[in-house]
Amino acid sequence: MINTLFLPELREMLSEGNSGALQEFCTALHPARTAEFMEGLDAHEAWQVLQHADLVLRAEIFSYFEHSRKLEMLASEDEREVADLITHVPADDAVDILGELDERRVDQLLALVPAPDRRDIRRLQTFPEGTAGSIMTTEAACLDEKLTVKQALEQLSRQAERLETIYYIYVVDSTNHLRGVVSTRKLVSSFGKLDRKIADLMDTDIVTVNANDDQQDVAHVVAKYDLLAIPVVDAQRHMLGIITHDDVIDVVLEEATEDVQRIAAVEPLDDSYARTPILTLTWKRGMWLGILFFAGLITALALRRYEPVLDQFTWLVYFIPLVIGSGGNSGAQSSTLIIAAMATGDIKAGDWFTIVNREIATGCLLGIFLASLSLLPAMLLAPTITTSYIVPITIFLVVLCGTLSGSILPLLFKHVGWDPALMSNPFVAGINDILGIVVYVNISLLLLG
Repeated sequence: MINTLFLPELREMLSEGNSGALQEFCTALHPARTAEFMEGLDAHEAWQVLQHADLVLRAEIFSYFEHSRKLEMLASEDEREVADLITHVPADDAVDILGELDERRVDQLLALVPAPDRRDIRRLQTFPEGTAGSIMTTEAACLDEKLTVKQALEQLSRQAERLETIYYIYVVDSTNHLRGVVSTRKLVSSFGKLDRKIADLMDTDIVTVNANDDQQDVAHVVAKYDLLAIPVVDAQRHMLGIITHDDVIDVVLEEATEDVQRIAAVEPLDDSYARTPILTLTWKRGMWLGILFFAGLITALALRRYEPVLDQFTWLVYFIPLVIGSGGNSGAQSSTLIIAAMATGDIKAGDWFTIVNREIATGCLLGIFLASLSLLPAMLLAPTITTSYIVPITIFLVVLCGTLSGSILPLLFKHVGWDPALMSNPFVAGINDILGIVVYVNISLLLLG
């Protein structure tokens, strides 16, 4: 509400050209709050307000705008002003947003960006999407190993303004090979020994990732070692850049979103739900619904195959939803747990023996539990006590099969190099529907025959 109330004053400042007040507005609050107060302005008005902040602050406020607003500004505003902004935006963020602009517009903007920044952006654009190189920033604190503490502090003071983070200071040799790392705290604590060499302070046991590593693997490494940033190197261990914790959080959210969408049998969206066109959304959902439709059709054909048995013993029909539901639900639980555990690194595809043993034990216990619940209803509806055992026996078996299929199929997908999330709940449920019908009818034939 307060954002809306402030808009008339902000527009009045713009119409009057009140530079002092607009500059104060840009500097008075946290950049995130400043961006929030500008939500009611159109993109051009917000851009005009931004011009009253210095370039560093301007880039920071810009980073908190909605993605669509950023694109609109970069696509339509003055080329020189946009180029100045891009120069002060972290290179990895610049690459992400420039990748969605018209190629001709990108060429025009980059032609106005200083050569070193342009080279950084062009180099990052060469890395495939989803790799460590595509999400790294080249703005890392790097120092030569031959420097003294005094010289290092002097260099850092000159670099600090353009660096994204200085939690870690990376030590390189004359050919830019990564040699070690020094924490800022350790460097500052050596202030009384200004002649000491950086090489004597650095830690050489440093965790790195390769530029071509998958971004999801990078996130696991950062989480495992609880790092604020991780250096990215090439095959020869040349220092290329760093990946900071905020980029890792973005990766985790992106991967989690994709997995959730796949688990729901939706092809992962390239953009957010709100920005995805209706036709694209329909296609990404419809293609999997079509596959699931044919899986359901197979279930119907299985039922038709056993129609004579079901016609003869009509009471069996009453329990079909219970049977296929129990198998599908238990399988969906197993697949969700296994997919989530693999995503967090808790288990690997090679752990299949342990997983199968656990699922057999769990499936047996769950099967006994659900079979016990089904015994009384079966006794009430079945013609005899003996025939009523068909239902609990079937329930036990389909639950056991469901837990096994729900755990083994994601592992199998992972083993052959496919995304385990493709073996989502609806697919596991569809498989277990067919399996449930087959088991149910064959158990019935065995006991009734």
